Amino acid sequence: MKLLRVGTAGAERPALLDTDGTLRDLSDLVPDIDGALLADDAALDRIRAAARSGELPVLDGTGLRIGPPVGRIGKIVCIGLNYHDHARETGAEPPSEPVLFLKAPDTVVGPDDTVLVPRGSRKTDWEVELAVVIGRTARYLESAEEGLACVAGYAVAHDVSEREFQIERGGTWDKGKNCETFNPLGPWLVTADEVPDPQALGLKLWVNGELKQDGTTADQIFPVGEVVRYLSRFMTLHPGDVVNTGTPAGVAMGHPEPKPYLRAGDVVELEIDGLGRQRQELKDA
Repeated sequence: MKLLRVGTAGAERPALLDTDGTLRDLSDLVPDIDGALLADDAALDRIRAAARSGELPVLDGTGLRIGPPVGRIGKIVCIGLNYHDHARETGAEPPSEPVLFLKAPDTVVGPDDTVLVPRGSRKTDWEVELAVVIGRTARYLESAEEGLACVAGYAVAHDVSEREFQIERGGTWDKGKNCETFNPLGPWLVTADEVPDPQALGLKLWVNGELKQDGTTADQIFPVGEVVRYLSRFMTLHPGDVVNTGTPAGVAMGHPEPKPYLRAGDVVELEIDGLGRQRQELKDA
């Protein structure tokens, strides 16, 4: 299923995109697309049955904003340097264990919402990423297979990053990762049953129409199941938590000087096979 949330920010309603591309209203069936729903197999089965029956009301998508596909996110855990080609372009050794950092849930915006360049920023960068949404509690898992079994679905994430804040201002990466609007998510949450192999997905990103990133999740150093297993040894993952699994090569930081960092007026578009497409115009904060 392709689940999504539509409407004005803070007042989104749950919806479904059916197999023929028709937008359907889920608000009579469930209150929201969130961790409580994703952990409730019976509720998900009711949605599937209603979708098959064709009884769900049609929503007119004209002019309708698409919000983040998951509400009330508990935490966003991110994996740094998780693609072989991205590690090479930054001159870093491939990590022997996953590199972790956190993004606050209030960085999340819709897939086509404005992204704000922070005040004083000189090095705002782009990163297309596969987002994993957790559907069952992951705690001290023993195998990558158990990790995959905890995944409710997948989405496109844009891990916007300010490299000077991240690398040159001391402390942890979090300074360059948590500026407002720095995690567009969506358009859809595609349930795990529709993604038979999360290690076979192409990722692309364009800036002002120029292709900058063109990678595949097959290049991940730590695949999805292993990432979830590993994280569960250090923290409990709950339904509705999001894991951003890293970005392939092609970020601005990896370009020769002068590096083409983002500025107000730039347009970024990104997509992942089967998971939809995002488009953001950048403005000054």
